[in-house]
Amino acid sequence: METGEVLRRVRRLEIRARHLVEDVFAGQSESVFKGRGIEFAEVRPYVAGDEVRDIDWNVTARLGSPFVKRFVEERELTVVLLVDASGSLEFGSQGHSKRELASELASLLAFAGLKNSARVGLILFSDRLELFVPPRRGRSQVLRVVRELITRPLAGTGTDWAAGLDFANRVLRRHSLVFVLSDFLAPVDTRLFRITRRRHELVCLWLEDPRELELPAVGWAEFEDLESGRVRAVNTNDKRAREAYRAGRAEGRERARKALRQIGADHIVLSTAQSYLPPLLRYFAERRRRR
Repeated sequence: METGEVLRRVRRLEIRARHLVEDVFAGQSESVFKGRGIEFAEVRPYVAGDEVRDIDWNVTARLGSPFVKRFVEERELTVVLLVDASGSLEFGSQGHSKRELASELASLLAFAGLKNSARVGLILFSDRLELFVPPRRGRSQVLRVVRELITRPLAGTGTDWAAGLDFANRVLRRHSLVFVLSDFLAPVDTRLFRITRRRHELVCLWLEDPRELELPAVGWAEFEDLESGRVRAVNTNDKRAREAYRAGRAEGRERARKALRQIGADHIVLSTAQSYLPPLLRYFAERRRRR
């Protein structure tokens, strides 16, 4: 891709992301990017109305009366975009691919982080670690993240959760808000996700394309696995073949949903066929109510 085209694409993403953050999402993004205080400050005597979950039971037992922990907001929130760069993200039947959707969403989140004075970082992974941009603050950092999302050459095609999550668990020392952007076609590694969920705040953005959910009846067609490269011919006029594919995809989706629910990770399903704004706005509003 030529330099001029790269700059134009980065600029388009910047303009759209900044517009959405400043005009559409407005103050709602703060419900995601400014969470419950996570730095311990002190303990103080319990007063009516305090959260029971904030009671420090060790101090309470030692002093004989209830005390609660007091927290303050962390001054530098860290936002990490953990983006699946495997081959399956290249698929798209609606005029744009899941990878393009991931890039736009990640750019939006990066600019939301910038607006809220957060440090923003990027981890691109496939069946290997593709790129790590350490979290930093500032517009130049966010523009670098956007540029890497658009132009980074990729070496792998498969999906290995360890390449992304295990790496994140090892290098992120500071409690972070971690967004995982993936199509979740690979089985969820519950052990790794659970470790990340314990150490960080985890939000999963699940990217889908409607053509992946069921096959159209168009006769014989060749299908290529974009991660393994395997090609298979299928008679899509065969109702049993279409039903077997639909049932298999439904089962895979339910397994992934169940795994994420067990882990306790927030997840939002977003489609290439529909605007991602309504689901994100609903999530932001729900998160605000919870807090």
